[in-house]
Amino acid sequence: MKLDDLITRFSGTTDNQRKAIFSTLFIAGNKLQTLFDNHIPEVSLKQFMLLSIVRQSKGPLTFTQLGNLSGCSRQNIRKLADVLVKKGFITIQQSPQDTRAMCICLTEKGNGYFDSDFLEYQEDLKFLFEVYTDKEIETLFFLLSKLYGGIENLEEQVANKQETQKRILTTAEKQ
Repeated sequence: MKLDDLITRFSGTTDNQRKAIFSTLFIAGNKLQTLFDNHIPEVSLKQFMLLSIVRQSKGPLTFTQLGNLSGCSRQNIRKLADVLVKKGFITIQQSPQDTRAMCICLTEKGNGYFDSDFLEYQEDLKFLFEVYTDKEIETLFFLLSKLYGGIENLEEQVANKQETQKRILTTAEKQ
């Protein structure tokens, strides 16, 4: 089966399009990770994204904050950070706001990475998006930003279901 066949198969109804969009998010993510992991020197795409978030932040971020921004657990951030410490890209320091929390800070090598190797990554992004018009980029940016609202809605629904299930179990145990 070819990609065009899948697109045709799922284009008929809104329900099928939802399924296709959901699948596409994973497939595209996997393909991009494979491409960039094989092409970005010294770091994986996930490590690179962590470095990028740390670099763009206005101040030091804790593992929990970085996990929330990245959509993963603070334990996953810790694993990525441990590798980046060994490579000399970051240091881990105590948070200035909370002495119980640890923050990630870029080293000189980490900052230098964005001045040298990052330029190659930016060129790759140009190739990735050159198939879009400026208006399409704007629309895609808007829609992907809106997707975060859908994710928050889903998280809320899942939390509500879990809370309802806990109440049902607690009530059943009391009887």
